Amino acid sequence: MGELHTDLPGKPYHAPCFAQMRVTDTWQGYAGRLNWGRGQCLALLDDGCDLTDPPWQVRLPWGPKVLATHNSIEDNDDPTPVPPGYHGTSVGYPSSLNHQGVLGVAFDNFVAQVRCVSIVHLQGQGEAPTMAAALRWVAENYQRYHITAVNLSPLDDERHQQPVPTAIDEPLALLRQLGIWVSAPCGNHHYTDGISWPACQPLCFGIGAAVPGRHEAHLDRFANTDLLVAAEATSSSNAYAAASALILREAIEKCQYPWQEEGANLPEVMLAICKKTGVPIDDPATGCSFRELDLLAAVDHVFGRTSAQNPGKGL
Repeated sequence: MGELHTDLPGKPYHAPCFAQMRVTDTWQGYAGRLNWGRGQCLALLDDGCDLTDPPWQVRLPWGPKVLATHNSIEDNDDPTPVPPGYHGTSVGYPSSLNHQGVLGVAFDNFVAQVRCVSIVHLQGQGEAPTMAAALRWVAENYQRYHITAVNLSPLDDERHQQPVPTAIDEPLALLRQLGIWVSAPCGNHHYTDGISWPACQPLCFGIGAAVPGRHEAHLDRFANTDLLVAAEATSSSNAYAAASALILREAIEKCQYPWQEEGANLPEVMLAICKKTGVPIDDPATGCSFRELDLLAAVDHVFGRTSAQNPGKGL
Protein backbone atom coordinates (compact mmCIF):
# COMPACT_ATOMS: atom_id res chain seq x y z
CA MET A 1 0.00 0.00 0.00
CA GLY A 2 1.02 3.65 -0.26
CA GLU A 3 3.82 4.92 1.95
CA LEU A 4 3.18 8.05 4.01
CA HIS A 5 5.31 10.89 2.66
CA THR A 6 7.16 12.99 5.21
CA ASP A 7 7.49 16.26 3.31
CA LEU A 8 3.81 17.00 2.82
CA PRO A 9 1.77 20.00 4.05
CA GLY A 10 -0.07 17.64 6.41
CA LYS A 11 -1.35 14.12 6.84
CA PRO A 12 -3.48 12.91 3.91
CA TYR A 13 -7.08 12.07 4.80
CA HIS A 14 -6.58 8.60 3.32
CA ALA A 15 -2.91 7.98 2.56
CA PRO A 16 -3.26 4.84 0.38
CA CYS A 17 -5.97 6.37 -1.84
CA PHE A 18 -4.16 9.71 -2.06
CA ALA A 19 -1.01 7.87 -3.17
CA GLN A 20 -2.93 5.90 -5.79
CA MET A 21 -4.59 9.08 -7.12
CA ARG A 22 -1.16 10.74 -6.94
CA VAL A 23 -2.60 13.56 -4.89
CA THR A 24 0.37 13.55 -2.53
CA ASP A 25 2.75 13.59 -5.52
CA THR A 26 0.84 16.60 -6.86
CA TRP A 27 1.10 18.40 -3.53
CA GLN A 28 4.87 17.84 -3.60
CA GLY A 29 5.44 18.52 -7.29
CA TYR A 30 3.45 21.75 -7.39
CA ALA A 31 4.15 23.15 -3.93
CA GLY A 32 4.33 26.93 -4.22
CA ARG A 33 2.67 26.89 -7.65
CA LEU A 34 -0.87 25.76 -6.85
CA ASN A 35 -3.03 26.76 -3.90
CA TRP A 36 -5.08 23.57 -3.32
CA GLY A 37 -8.51 25.07 -3.82
CA ARG A 38 -7.85 28.42 -2.17
CA GLY A 39 -10.30 31.01 -3.43
CA GLN A 40 -12.71 28.40 -4.80
CA CYS A 41 -15.82 27.04 -3.12
CA LEU A 42 -17.11 23.47 -3.40
CA ALA A 43 -20.86 23.12 -2.88
CA LEU A 44 -21.78 20.00 -0.91
CA LEU A 45 -25.38 18.96 -1.64
CA ASP A 46 -26.46 16.25 0.78
CA ASP A 47 -28.81 15.53 3.69
CA GLY A 48 -27.54 18.26 6.00
CA CYS A 49 -24.44 19.29 7.93
CA ASP A 50 -23.90 19.77 11.66
CA LEU A 51 -22.03 23.07 11.64
CA THR A 52 -20.83 22.51 15.23
CA ASP A 53 -18.61 19.69 13.94
CA PRO A 54 -15.03 20.93 14.61
CA PRO A 55 -13.76 20.65 10.98
CA TRP A 56 -16.53 23.01 9.89
CA GLN A 57 -15.67 25.50 12.65
CA VAL A 58 -12.20 26.03 11.15
CA ARG A 59 -11.19 29.54 10.10
CA LEU A 60 -8.37 29.75 7.58
CA PRO A 61 -6.25 32.90 7.12
CA TRP A 62 -8.44 33.86 4.14
CA GLY A 63 -11.79 33.16 5.76
CA PRO A 64 -14.09 30.53 7.28
CA LYS A 65 -14.01 27.02 5.86
CA VAL A 66 -17.82 27.09 5.57
CA LEU A 67 -18.41 30.10 3.37
CA ALA A 68 -22.13 29.65 2.77
CA THR A 69 -25.10 27.53 3.83
CA HIS A 70 -28.53 26.77 2.44
CA ASN A 71 -31.52 24.50 3.04
CA SER A 72 -33.59 23.99 -0.12
CA ILE A 73 -36.15 21.84 1.71
CA GLU A 74 -37.26 24.61 4.07
CA ASP A 75 -35.93 27.51 1.95
CA ASN A 76 -33.64 28.95 4.62
CA ASP A 77 -29.94 28.99 5.43
CA ASP A 78 -29.90 26.30 8.15
CA PRO A 79 -28.40 23.05 6.79
CA THR A 80 -28.70 21.16 10.11
CA PRO A 81 -29.55 17.50 9.43
CA VAL A 82 -32.91 16.16 10.55
CA PRO A 83 -33.19 12.42 11.29
CA PRO A 84 -32.86 10.18 9.38
CA GLY A 85 -30.31 12.47 7.69
CA TYR A 86 -26.74 11.73 8.76
CA HIS A 87 -24.35 11.80 5.80
CA GLY A 88 -23.79 15.46 4.94
CA THR A 89 -21.65 16.30 7.96
CA SER A 90 -18.81 14.04 6.86
CA VAL A 91 -19.16 13.94 3.06
CA GLY A 92 -16.85 16.95 2.72
CA TYR A 93 -13.98 15.45 4.68
CA PRO A 94 -12.29 13.67 1.72
CA SER A 95 -12.39 16.78 -0.45
CA SER A 96 -11.95 19.67 1.96
CA LEU A 97 -10.71 18.69 5.41
CA ASN A 98 -8.13 21.02 6.96
CA HIS A 99 -8.27 20.16 10.64
CA GLN A 100 -5.58 19.24 13.16
CA GLY A 101 -3.08 18.59 10.39
CA VAL A 102 -5.29 16.17 8.42
CA LEU A 103 -5.97 17.29 4.87
CA GLY A 104 -8.47 16.56 2.13
CA VAL A 105 -7.56 16.79 -1.55
CA ALA A 106 -8.27 20.53 -1.94
CA PHE A 107 -7.66 21.37 1.70
CA ASP A 108 -7.51 25.16 1.36
CA ASN A 109 -10.87 25.53 -0.37
CA PHE A 110 -14.13 26.95 0.95
CA VAL A 111 -17.29 24.87 1.14
CA ALA A 112 -20.99 25.64 0.86
CA GLN A 113 -23.04 23.26 2.99
CA VAL A 114 -26.46 22.64 1.40
CA ARG A 115 -29.23 20.41 2.74
CA CYS A 116 -31.30 19.30 -0.24
CA VAL A 117 -32.66 15.83 0.65
CA SER A 118 -33.99 14.18 3.80
CA ILE A 119 -31.48 11.31 3.57
CA VAL A 120 -28.63 10.63 1.17
CA HIS A 121 -29.94 7.19 0.14
CA LEU A 122 -33.09 8.20 -1.71
CA GLN A 123 -36.31 6.32 -2.22
CA GLY A 124 -36.63 6.83 -5.98
CA GLN A 125 -36.60 10.34 -7.44
CA GLY A 126 -39.25 11.91 -5.19
CA GLU A 127 -36.86 14.51 -3.79
CA ALA A 128 -35.80 15.76 -7.22
CA PRO A 129 -37.63 19.12 -6.69
CA THR A 130 -35.57 20.06 -3.62
CA MET A 131 -32.40 18.86 -5.32
CA ALA A 132 -33.29 21.04 -8.31
CA ALA A 133 -33.88 24.00 -5.98
CA ALA A 134 -30.43 23.48 -4.46
CA LEU A 135 -28.80 23.36 -7.89
CA ARG A 136 -30.61 26.58 -8.82
CA TRP A 137 -29.30 28.14 -5.59
CA VAL A 138 -25.79 27.28 -6.73
CA ALA A 139 -26.42 28.86 -10.13
CA GLU A 140 -27.77 32.02 -8.49
CA ASN A 141 -24.86 32.31 -6.04
CA TYR A 142 -21.83 30.84 -7.80
CA GLN A 143 -20.28 34.23 -8.55
CA ARG A 144 -20.90 35.56 -5.03
CA TYR A 145 -19.13 32.59 -3.43
CA HIS A 146 -16.92 31.54 -6.37
CA ILE A 147 -18.50 28.08 -6.47
CA THR A 148 -16.69 26.12 -9.16
CA ALA A 149 -17.77 22.54 -8.39
CA VAL A 150 -20.70 20.65 -6.90
CA ASN A 151 -20.62 17.35 -5.04
CA LEU A 152 -24.16 16.12 -5.71
CA SER A 153 -24.01 13.36 -3.15
CA PRO A 154 -27.52 11.76 -3.05
CA LEU A 155 -28.13 8.46 -4.83
CA ASP A 156 -31.09 6.14 -5.29
CA ASP A 157 -29.15 2.84 -5.15
CA GLU A 158 -30.84 1.58 -8.31
CA ARG A 159 -29.42 0.27 -11.59
CA HIS A 160 -29.90 2.79 -14.39
CA GLN A 161 -28.49 2.21 -17.84
CA GLN A 162 -30.26 5.28 -19.22
CA PRO A 163 -31.04 8.78 -17.89
CA VAL A 164 -34.13 9.37 -15.75
CA PRO A 165 -35.79 12.69 -16.70
CA THR A 166 -36.59 14.77 -13.60
CA ALA A 167 -36.64 18.35 -12.34
CA ILE A 168 -32.87 18.39 -11.84
CA ASP A 169 -32.08 18.26 -15.56
CA GLU A 170 -32.73 21.93 -16.31
CA PRO A 171 -30.48 23.30 -13.52
CA LEU A 172 -27.83 20.71 -14.39
CA ALA A 173 -27.80 22.06 -17.94
CA LEU A 174 -27.48 25.61 -16.61
CA LEU A 175 -24.57 24.72 -14.35
CA ARG A 176 -22.77 22.97 -17.20
CA GLN A 177 -23.28 26.10 -19.31
CA LEU A 178 -21.85 28.21 -16.47
CA GLY A 179 -18.73 26.04 -16.39
CA ILE A 180 -19.39 24.43 -13.00
CA TRP A 181 -18.36 20.81 -12.41
CA VAL A 182 -21.19 18.62 -11.07
CA SER A 183 -20.62 14.96 -10.21
CA ALA A 184 -22.38 12.24 -8.26
CA PRO A 185 -21.50 8.76 -6.90
CA CYS A 186 -22.42 5.67 -8.90
CA GLY A 187 -23.32 3.54 -5.86
CA ASN A 188 -21.85 0.89 -3.60
CA HIS A 189 -23.70 -2.38 -4.30
CA HIS A 190 -21.26 -3.96 -6.78
CA TYR A 191 -23.85 -3.65 -9.56
CA THR A 192 -22.35 -4.20 -12.99
CA ASP A 193 -25.50 -3.46 -15.01
CA GLY A 194 -26.30 0.15 -14.10
CA ILE A 195 -25.56 3.04 -11.77
CA SER A 196 -27.52 5.26 -9.40
CA TRP A 197 -29.50 8.36 -10.23
CA PRO A 198 -28.48 11.23 -10.50
CA ALA A 199 -25.05 9.90 -11.56
CA CYS A 200 -26.74 8.44 -14.65
CA GLN A 201 -27.79 11.87 -15.92
CA PRO A 202 -25.88 13.07 -19.00
CA LEU A 203 -25.12 16.49 -17.48
CA CYS A 204 -23.87 15.04 -14.20
CA PHE A 205 -20.57 13.15 -14.19
CA GLY A 206 -20.98 9.63 -12.77
CA ILE A 207 -18.03 8.75 -10.54
CA GLY A 208 -17.21 5.12 -9.82
CA ALA A 209 -14.45 3.53 -7.78
CA ALA A 210 -11.22 1.61 -8.14
CA VAL A 211 -10.04 -0.79 -5.44
CA PRO A 212 -7.58 0.93 -3.07
CA GLY A 213 -4.23 -0.72 -3.59
CA ARG A 214 -5.18 -2.14 -7.00
CA HIS A 215 -6.06 -0.61 -10.35
CA GLU A 216 -9.29 -2.61 -10.52
CA ALA A 217 -12.92 -1.48 -10.83
CA HIS A 218 -15.34 -2.26 -8.04
CA LEU A 219 -18.71 -1.17 -6.63
CA ASP A 220 -21.42 0.07 -9.03
CA ARG A 221 -20.35 0.76 -12.60
CA PHE A 222 -21.59 0.48 -16.16
CA ALA A 223 -20.95 2.06 -19.55
CA ASN A 224 -22.39 5.37 -18.26
CA THR A 225 -19.70 5.68 -15.55
CA ASP A 226 -17.48 8.62 -16.50
CA LEU A 227 -14.43 8.14 -14.28
CA LEU A 228 -13.09 5.83 -11.59
CA VAL A 229 -11.31 7.11 -8.49
CA ALA A 230 -9.54 5.00 -5.87
CA ALA A 231 -11.85 4.72 -2.85
CA GLU A 232 -13.65 2.30 -0.58
CA ALA A 233 -17.03 3.90 -1.36
CA THR A 234 -18.24 6.00 -4.28
CA SER A 235 -19.24 8.87 -2.00
CA SER A 236 -15.52 9.22 -1.30
CA SER A 237 -14.49 8.71 -4.93
CA ASN A 238 -16.92 11.44 -5.95
CA ALA A 239 -15.62 13.76 -3.23
CA TYR A 240 -12.07 13.19 -4.46
CA ALA A 241 -13.11 13.86 -8.06
CA ALA A 242 -14.90 17.11 -7.22
CA ALA A 243 -11.92 18.37 -5.21
CA SER A 244 -9.51 17.37 -7.99
CA ALA A 245 -11.61 19.47 -10.36
CA LEU A 246 -10.77 22.53 -8.24
CA ILE A 247 -7.04 21.81 -8.48
CA LEU A 248 -7.19 21.10 -12.20
CA ARG A 249 -9.21 24.28 -12.80
CA GLU A 250 -6.57 26.35 -11.01
CA ALA A 251 -3.84 24.75 -13.11
CA ILE A 252 -5.78 25.57 -16.28
CA GLU A 253 -6.26 29.19 -15.20
CA LYS A 254 -2.64 29.61 -14.08
CA CYS A 255 -1.28 28.22 -17.35
CA GLN A 256 -3.88 29.94 -19.52
CA TYR A 257 -4.43 26.50 -20.98
CA PRO A 258 -6.42 26.88 -24.24
CA TRP A 259 -9.28 24.63 -23.19
CA GLN A 260 -11.71 26.36 -25.60
CA GLU A 261 -9.92 24.56 -28.41
CA GLU A 262 -10.83 21.18 -26.91
CA GLY A 263 -14.50 21.42 -25.96
CA ALA A 264 -17.64 23.46 -25.53
CA ASN A 265 -17.27 23.97 -21.78
CA LEU A 266 -14.64 23.67 -19.08
CA PRO A 267 -16.12 20.75 -17.07
CA GLU A 268 -16.23 18.51 -20.14
CA VAL A 269 -12.65 19.45 -21.03
CA MET A 270 -11.47 18.72 -17.47
CA LEU A 271 -13.14 15.30 -17.56
CA ALA A 272 -11.55 14.63 -20.95
CA ILE A 273 -8.11 15.50 -19.52
CA CYS A 274 -8.68 13.19 -16.56
CA LYS A 275 -9.65 10.38 -18.92
CA LYS A 276 -6.83 11.04 -21.36
CA THR A 277 -4.19 10.97 -18.61
CA GLY A 278 -5.82 8.39 -16.32
CA VAL A 279 -4.83 4.80 -15.70
CA PRO A 280 -6.67 2.45 -18.12
CA ILE A 281 -8.75 -0.27 -16.49
CA ASP A 282 -10.42 -3.05 -18.44
CA ASP A 283 -13.28 -4.47 -16.40
CA PRO A 284 -14.24 -8.08 -17.23
CA ALA A 285 -17.44 -7.88 -15.19
CA THR A 286 -18.95 -5.17 -17.41
CA GLY A 287 -16.90 -5.54 -20.58
CA CYS A 288 -16.15 -1.82 -20.28
CA SER A 289 -12.87 0.05 -20.40
CA PHE A 290 -12.59 2.79 -17.79
CA ARG A 291 -10.06 5.40 -16.80
CA GLU A 292 -8.92 5.91 -13.22
CA LEU A 293 -7.99 9.39 -11.98
CA ASP A 294 -4.28 10.23 -11.86
CA LEU A 295 -4.25 13.82 -10.62
CA LEU A 296 -0.55 14.41 -11.16
CA ALA A 297 -0.74 13.23 -14.76
CA ALA A 298 -3.73 15.53 -15.38
CA VAL A 299 -1.98 18.56 -13.89
CA ASP A 300 1.27 17.72 -15.69
CA HIS A 301 -0.67 17.59 -18.96
CA VAL A 302 -2.03 21.08 -18.38
CA PHE A 303 1.42 22.43 -17.51
CA GLY A 304 2.81 20.84 -20.66
CA ARG A 305 4.93 18.29 -18.87
CA THR A 306 5.32 14.65 -19.71
CA SER A 307 4.11 12.88 -16.62
CA ALA A 308 5.99 9.75 -15.66
CA GLN A 309 2.85 7.65 -15.48
CA ASN A 310 3.46 4.50 -13.54
CA PRO A 311 0.34 2.56 -12.59
CA GLY A 312 2.25 0.90 -9.76
CA LYS A 313 3.55 4.13 -8.25
CA GLY A 314 2.43 4.60 -4.68
CA LEU A 315 0.90 1.13 -4.41
